[in-house]
Amino acid sequence: MFLQITTTHQPATDLGYLLHKNPGRMHELELAFGKGRLFFPEATEASCTAVLAMDVDPVALVRGKGAGDGLLDQYVNDRPYAASSFLSVAMGRLLREAISGRSKERQSLAETAIPLEAVVSPLPVGRRAAWLRDDSGTDLVTRLFAPLGYRVTFEPIAMDPQRPDWGLSPYATLTLTATIRLSELLTHLYVLIPVLDAKKHYFIGDDEVEKLLARGEGWLQSHPERDLIVSRYLKGRRALVRDALAKLTDDTAEPEAVVDTRPKDSAEENFERPLKLHDRRLDAVVDTLKGLGAKRVLDLGCGEGKLIGRLVKDTQFEEIVGVEVSSVSLERAAGRLEKLSERARARVKLLHGALVYRDARLRGYDAAALVEVIEHVEPDRLMHLERAVFGDASPRAIVVTTPNADYNVLFETLPAGQFRHADHRFEWSRAEFEAWAARVGIAYGYQVRFEPLGDVDETHGAPSQMAVCTK
Repeated sequence: MFLQITTTHQPATDLGYLLHKNPGRMHELELAFGKGRLFFPEATEASCTAVLAMDVDPVALVRGKGAGDGLLDQYVNDRPYAASSFLSVAMGRLLREAISGRSKERQSLAETAIPLEAVVSPLPVGRRAAWLRDDSGTDLVTRLFAPLGYRVTFEPIAMDPQRPDWGLSPYATLTLTATIRLSELLTHLYVLIPVLDAKKHYFIGDDEVEKLLARGEGWLQSHPERDLIVSRYLKGRRALVRDALAKLTDDTAEPEAVVDTRPKDSAEENFERPLKLHDRRLDAVVDTLKGLGAKRVLDLGCGEGKLIGRLVKDTQFEEIVGVEVSSVSLERAAGRLEKLSERARARVKLLHGALVYRDARLRGYDAAALVEVIEHVEPDRLMHLERAVFGDASPRAIVVTTPNADYNVLFETLPAGQFRHADHRFEWSRAEFEAWAARVGIAYGYQVRFEPLGDVDETHGAPSQMAVCTK
């Protein structure tokens, strides 16, 4: 399966800046279910083409590696070949910054509509794809993409070019053309390709609702096929579909951000484990909150409750509230609380909530902690978190920690240019973090001081960084 993107905007080679990829080399990404490769078969001033090709391992899918939400039950299936949720996941990993509309070298171009052509192949669209439940799969695809301003064309794929009597396959090559921002094109594909996928390989839960709302911001709410898109994206799970539609039709709701505080898996912990950074970070946050004299504290993006577990050991903290968007992580945090004494449990409360909504439950506290949370939020949605946490909740103090990107070059096993964790939307240098915290402090009336977390390298600083904001 592959996605091909072409532009004739001149100089066309600026497409490389928008995609954050050098046209002169191959870019590869190892995934649980196979390998993604991004390359440029054409890169001239007049026309530039980028191709994202997926090589999916069918044996790994059947045996469970990367299968996620249930195993595929046979070795012979179309999963390694037909464009599906696998392609969408690869886009999210390889093209994350482009999807978000960021370009360090060409930001003004990233915000400009340019002539683009996208080709996706092979896409399941024919009558044999019975799960589409439409008389014509091609008609469904047109209904999905045409309202977004695309010219939609198809090239049917024969069952066997050497046997025309066998007729057409249930697949086609889809071509979309429009003058549009690249980030919009990628976002539409990122959401709608999984809509055309009957067997998503990943688990569908609350996190997928938030991801859909974040990526659908600005276009999904008014799409004529909104309900169909939501239902298929969430695999028809009624509770999740109702939740998503309720938020989409709530005019007072603010745009949601994906704050993924699920357990930090392999990548980040393997890099940081030799430094014992996770423990040192949590200890530093506890000591800081204690030094601030805080008694009633918020752990925003509490994940599985590791910081809460430390806070509850100190009786200075009379009330501890953990807030988490992931219901799975919240359940695990609740499980940790069961191991505490009844007296200790009485000081802790867990809330399900997103950090970009104003939430009256969070007002009036002494302090709040945002430990390794902000880097999981799309940069263009940080303003909503700032407004909700610093502006509306407005605790007397806020402690924020985030990785120091300057230090990444010292991790020998971390490829250049990659983040420590697959779900990070950004990783800031010390200067970038300090500029952000200073701006937010001025906007909401906080004084800010900065502290390194971990051993300090003379050139690159500490592996992590902390801002302590006080009224």
